[in-house]
Amino acid sequence: MITYGSIYLIAEDFDRSIAFYRALFEKDVMSQNKDRFAVFDINGLTLSIMNGRFDREHSDEVVTKGEYCALYDDHTAIVEAKNCGKVVINLSVEDLGAEYGRIRSLDVAANLTKIRYINAGNPYYYFCLQDPDGNTIEITGKYEGEV
Repeated sequence: MITYGSIYLIAEDFDRSIAFYRALFEKDVMSQNKDRFAVFDINGLTLSIMNGRFDREHSDEVVTKGEYCALYDDHTAIVEAKNCGKVVINLSVEDLGAEYGRIRSLDVAANLTKIRYINAGNPYYYFCLQDPDGNTIEITGKYEGEV
């Protein structure tokens, strides 16, 4: 049986990504392994940040066994690759308007959209932003305003 472990993002700038997600989640990291890996707990699910440069910069601290596979193991190449946006982190809040205002006031979000509406069999309101590595975050919730 498969169980959920964590979704993790390989970050180009570990400290900047940690600061971004601390502000977004309004939480500190739950656990951290040096400057290599940090885990956020979001109501029982985890989102983790991996420093894509740590293994190469600290090769004396990393032990690996088994066949090397650049596709998965070359974290430096992964952080330097273009992010095409195929993965979306979806978050939900009670008051979308208030959360939009909070995110705007943080001044950490790249490409922040206005609040939008879609109905494709399930109507909802949402807005999108990007983290420091260009990962898309969609925030949904109840909204009473105009779009």
